[in-house]
Amino acid sequence: MNGDPAAGAGGADAGGADAGLGGPGSAGVDAGSGRSDAGADAGLSGPGSAGVDAGAGSVDGDLSGSASTSAEPAAVPSGLPIPEVFPPTLREVMLRREWLGLLALCLIVAGVFAWLGQWQLDRAIDTNPPPAGATEEILPLDEVAGPGEYLPEPLVGQRVETQGVWVPGDFLIISSRFNDGAEGYWVTGQLRLANTDVATSVAVAIGWAASEEEALAAAEELEEDAAVPASYVITGRLISDETPALPPHDGDPQAMSSLSTAALLSQWHDLEGLDVYRQYIASVEPLAGLVAISSPAPELANPINWLNIFYAAEWAIFGGFAFYLWYRLAKDQWEKEVEDLEDAAAAVAG
Repeated sequence: MNGDPAAGAGGADAGGADAGLGGPGSAGVDAGSGRSDAGADAGLSGPGSAGVDAGAGSVDGDLSGSASTSAEPAAVPSGLPIPEVFPPTLREVMLRREWLGLLALCLIVAGVFAWLGQWQLDRAIDTNPPPAGATEEILPLDEVAGPGEYLPEPLVGQRVETQGVWVPGDFLIISSRFNDGAEGYWVTGQLRLANTDVATSVAVAIGWAASEEEALAAAEELEEDAAVPASYVITGRLISDETPALPPHDGDPQAMSSLSTAALLSQWHDLEGLDVYRQYIASVEPLAGLVAISSPAPELANPINWLNIFYAAEWAIFGGFAFYLWYRLAKDQWEKEVEDLEDAAAAVAG
């Protein structure tokens, strides 16, 4: 059975549209476009028929009837975009486990350097310097130093006193010795100390002579006196020995121009089982007509040792360099990673 289409509902000026569809299973669609003041009216006839009245634009009226809608599927992109990779920051690289471990190692190294610097500073400043005039006090030799020992800096030039006998045949001449600005010679001898458990000797600068002839004459007189053993009390300044000097090529190979205990030992006698002081005594009382050796009191040492302070500063610089090395290595790694990412991006773009 067929139905007739009927138009109604609304006036001509309302702009509505009415569509009717008849027959079983048929569907009627009434679509209106434009501006409508009254709306749209749809009539459905027949069993199983469905009608949809849709208005496009702005609608002031009511919609009646049942409506069915269908959504269009979204467009699917042809390919996924490549995600952008951002390079790491320097801070991110430094906070990685391996770089934190290296930083801990640098902390240990810097700590060792700091301890060494502190050790140098402790020795750079003498907090307990000897009082003025301490070297002028006469002390027993064995209280100041022992055989074979080095003389500490505060005791260089200390006035000491000891007793012993001269060893015959060991009065030797030292050239190039200045006394109050005048060049001359020293006469030295081996003094075998008394009251020692082991045979012990110390070198003594006995006096000064202006010429070699005067020095040789004084040495001969001393040899004569030493032939008859006699005890002598020697007072003088205890001075560290000097470095041996080579004799002149055209002179006596036994000639000496520096007072070196090692050089004297090569010419001394009766050395078996002998202990020897490294230092020598510059006697204040000359013998055999010699002139007293000019030996003024040593100047007070500066309580600040600038060399130790310089070493302490060096250790501080080394400690700072350990941290700089860690920073430089971490930055090199960061720059390498950034450069690799830039190269990879350039290869993809090309």
